Amino acid sequence: MTAVQPARFPRPALPGRRSGASARRTHVRDGSRGDTRDTTDALVRGPAVLSYYVVGGATLLLLAIGVVMVLSASSITSIRETGTPYGYFLDQAKFALVGVPAMVVASRIPVRWYRRLAWPALGLGLVLQSLILSPLARGEKGNTNWIYIPGLGQTIQPSEFLKLALAVWLGLVLARKAHLLHRPMHVLVPGLVVSAVALGLVLAGHDLGTALVVAAVVAGAMFVAGVPLRWFGAAVVAGAGLVSFLVIGSDNRMQRIMAVFGGDCDTSAACYQTLHGLYGLGTGGISGVGLGASREKWAYLPEAHNDYIFAILGEELGLLGTLLVLGLFTALAVGMFRIVRRHPDPFVKITTGAVAAWILGQALINIGVVIGFLPVIGVPLPLVSAGGSALIATLLAMGVVLAFARDEPGAAEALRARRGAVRRSLAVVVGGRGRG
Repeated sequence: MTAVQPARFPRPALPGRRSGASARRTHVRDGSRGDTRDTTDALVRGPAVLSYYVVGGATLLLLAIGVVMVLSASSITSIRETGTPYGYFLDQAKFALVGVPAMVVASRIPVRWYRRLAWPALGLGLVLQSLILSPLARGEKGNTNWIYIPGLGQTIQPSEFLKLALAVWLGLVLARKAHLLHRPMHVLVPGLVVSAVALGLVLAGHDLGTALVVAAVVAGAMFVAGVPLRWFGAAVVAGAGLVSFLVIGSDNRMQRIMAVFGGDCDTSAACYQTLHGLYGLGTGGISGVGLGASREKWAYLPEAHNDYIFAILGEELGLLGTLLVLGLFTALAVGMFRIVRRHPDPFVKITTGAVAAWILGQALINIGVVIGFLPVIGVPLPLVSAGGSALIATLLAMGVVLAFARDEPGAAEALRARRGAVRRSLAVVVGGRGRG
């Protein structure tokens, strides 16, 4: 991930360029804005649409794995609660059928429109998040994360959409202030002030896990924007102090911390979930016990289809299944980092960096919890765990990143050329059949 230098709006670095070598200039037309950008062979070297296909392919594969694993992991719980093994699966499939078209639409929106939508999206996100303080709020297990939508009979988790709105807004603001980010006041106002408001609203619902992910969004945007690294040290110290204060003030959170870092832990209480998550991963071995054959999902492992779905995946598909999921998240990282390196627009770079910090950071937190490296925090595995708001918001975010990938130098032309080749091939096939 390459930071944007604060002194100016630079072109990306030209990786692999040899000293003394002359770079030929290439004019690339941006179809979404109608202008011509002057770039170099080093910038467009390699497949221009590689980022687009890597991000899109990894997203769809993770979604497919997630829908299948939700069906498997939730079947027993669903029978107990709804009388059918398909209850949670049908909900997840419904949300996927909403989220995938939304991702496709988001991927076709020109970049300039995301700049225009940044402020309205942030305002809407903050308003929705503030509704957790209203009578519409709904809570579970001590967290007030959801709001009820009258008339639809549906609840949503507004903090999931706030992550995306904040990422796009930070991209806009920090790109405009790129030459001023060496001054603390320009980093503080409005970027950190508005981010603190968003974090405060999330913490008002006692959702520390989501607050940590929102903080990762802010950190990712600031890093790519080129905020001096020494300020991150101060931010880490301040954040650690705040988290310590919130943990000490909650017996439940202290129990979770001690379950991982304490010397002695009750395996029937605080350590129960972590222990059974490890049982699931250990039972799977190399190739797993078989899809649908998990033992832990028989009411032994709480949240088997949600926060702990990675443990069920490891039990049923084994080490090979977990490595596949890790490989797909790695592919997502490569695709998004490639956009950050190649795209000439600071707004695109910063927003993509923020989304990458969100998706990858949340995945690392979830997996760290399942393997017992982190205390139980309660964040889902992106694109895999059950959950409507999280799935739709993540697919929307991937749609925004795909729109940025389509706007890379040379990508629009390559996509048009490939569509033209497909149409010509289909015309030959259809014409040949007609003559036969």
